[in-house]
Amino acid sequence: MTKRQRIPELISEIQGELTLIGKVVNGLAAASSPPAREKETRQIYSESLGLKLHNFYTGLEQIFQKIADDLNRGVPSSRDWHRRLLRSMALEIAGIRSPVLGLKTVTRLEEFLAFRHVVRNLYGFELEPGRLRRLAKAAPTAFRAVSGELVRFLEFLRAMPTSRD
Repeated sequence: MTKRQRIPELISEIQGELTLIGKVVNGLAAASSPPAREKETRQIYSESLGLKLHNFYTGLEQIFQKIADDLNRGVPSSRDWHRRLLRSMALEIAGIRSPVLGLKTVTRLEEFLAFRHVVRNLYGFELEPGRLRRLAKAAPTAFRAVSGELVRFLEFLRAMPTSRD
């Protein structure tokens, strides 16, 4: 199967991931303020919120990986591959694809990428509550921006021929 023949499957995969990430963002909205109860309950809330923010970015990164695997030369293999993958989504690759995201959106997502790294490398009780709240508040806006840009990218993909003439 050529890369161009894989386009319809890629479109479906991106749409499916966006649906799942939308559910994560809805969960973030529902958990926007911690219960004013005991310290242990607030800690559980913080850890849950941290996991939801981790899932938000990880879901987006899965979309970026699919795009890189199917349209680029694959996912970068360097130590900083996560950051390079995100930044590559703002690149136009001549003869292959348009930019997936704008630079402003990539910059906005870099903070979620950095936080995802923190979640993977700290214990839940070490997460900073102020940062959690700020990112949870920013996630719906970031998701709307990414979704809009991915919808435009899906239109680009749909317009691509699926076989070489």
